[in-house]
Amino acid sequence: MRYVEVHGTKLSVIGLGTWQFGSKEWNYGRGYEERESAAIVNQALDLGVNVIDTAEAYGWGRSERAVGRAIESRRDEVFIATKVFPVMPVEPVIRDRARRSASRLGVQSIDLYQIHWPNPVVPLSMTMRAMSSLQRSGLVKDVGVSNFSLTLWQQAERFLSGNVLSNQVRYNLLDRRIENDILPWTEETGHVVIAYSPLAQGLLSGRYSRDNIPGGLRAYTAAFQPQNLDRAKPVIESLKRIALEHGATPTQVALAWIISRPNVVVIPGASSVSQLRANVESSQLGLTDDNIRELNDVSSGYRSSSGLTGQFTRGVRAGQLLVSRTLDRYTRPIKSAW
Repeated sequence: MRYVEVHGTKLSVIGLGTWQFGSKEWNYGRGYEERESAAIVNQALDLGVNVIDTAEAYGWGRSERAVGRAIESRRDEVFIATKVFPVMPVEPVIRDRARRSASRLGVQSIDLYQIHWPNPVVPLSMTMRAMSSLQRSGLVKDVGVSNFSLTLWQQAERFLSGNVLSNQVRYNLLDRRIENDILPWTEETGHVVIAYSPLAQGLLSGRYSRDNIPGGLRAYTAAFQPQNLDRAKPVIESLKRIALEHGATPTQVALAWIISRPNVVVIPGASSVSQLRANVESSQLGLTDDNIRELNDVSSGYRSSSGLTGQFTRGVRAGQLLVSRTLDRYTRPIKSAW
């Protein structure tokens, strides 16, 4: 395993995303949450992975509980990262949410506590004041953000009056927007990008086409609209060719391309121990300069269409319902706290 070292913190370049632990939308079933998830986490630690990422919003806390059970006897081996869902992110609320997350995880302190999304209503200064208070109390070691623009990330750091270690953002061969500003800044300053959706929801695995799209919520997203599947073909063909050259898989090549960037950690999920092992092996895949150049060139021509087909519209509605339910669930205890 390779590692990134920033500000005295050592992070494995391949981490483990755990949204699927306890989340019904992935359709993995209760047996996965209770048995497979623990096996995946323990195998990850055995292979040198130390970044385990979760969030209170994943499975309404079930992901954090599953991770907590899995790491109970191996706490010292883990850099545990979780996220607060930013409904009314002011100090009393964030303090309560952090304590609840730590309890579910079974830890005394959270290595990286991240703001899951910017809140357009509550001033960022108030939120970062709360995060600073958590650091002073020892409940949180490092502070991070997620889905923040570079400008907001820099503002967060100013308001914290300290280092905001990381920004967890979408980054893959089909979505390279952070290369315009965020990536150059992290390389210059020694911050970290934690890349989620590294396989564009599985599209870059090479398994899907117009005639074979995934089930669940993914079927409704823009990535799997027929026109976008067609537009992604040149990228997927390059991934397959380079994978053949290295005796690897398209998934491994796509992950290796991401972590070839400085100060980037990637957090793919895993549906099985074997998939986890394959993800970890990508950290040792030596892409050539020509490989990287080819992938850069072919992916730079990809443009996603966001036109709303009937199917996609239904997906948007499903997403709106999910957000509504999330807000309702997290607003109830917050209202009672006031």
